[in-house]
Amino acid sequence: MYRKLLIAIDPDDDGEGKRALAAAMDLLDEDGELHLASVYSPGGGGFFPHVTEEAPEEKEAEVREVLDLLVRKYLPLNRSANLHVVAGNAGEKLVGLAGQLCADLLMLVSRGSTGHWPMRRATVEHVSVNAPCPVLVLPSLEKSGPEPGEKESVD
Repeated sequence: MYRKLLIAIDPDDDGEGKRALAAAMDLLDEDGELHLASVYSPGGGGFFPHVTEEAPEEKEAEVREVLDLLVRKYLPLNRSANLHVVAGNAGEKLVGLAGQLCADLLMLVSRGSTGHWPMRRATVEHVSVNAPCPVLVLPSLEKSGPEPGEKESVD
């Protein structure tokens, strides 16, 4: 059982959040601390870095609201979670936050090279190699199987 568990959450994937919270409840001590983190990109839009869709404060508030909703929907009533919304590089920020919190376990969901959140293979690898604590990577629910007509390869 873990005393301090940090979960990286994609604010745009409710199913992923539900799954990660369920897994966390199986791993967290009865009186352990649960921390949910989401990292967003504060940058602008491509060739026009000075143009942003939303002000950083608005984006942070929006992400925090989504995390709060996930907690209210999927966390047992006798549990609470600390919410962390940070701007920047996802891998670096998650590793830094795990160190700052002295987390016992960092949990994230691998999205592979798909998905809209910057939790790509490079981020998962960076976190796995650099985290100051053990890292649990839950596989994505959306596993891509063989294309119709293709045989599944066995290695």
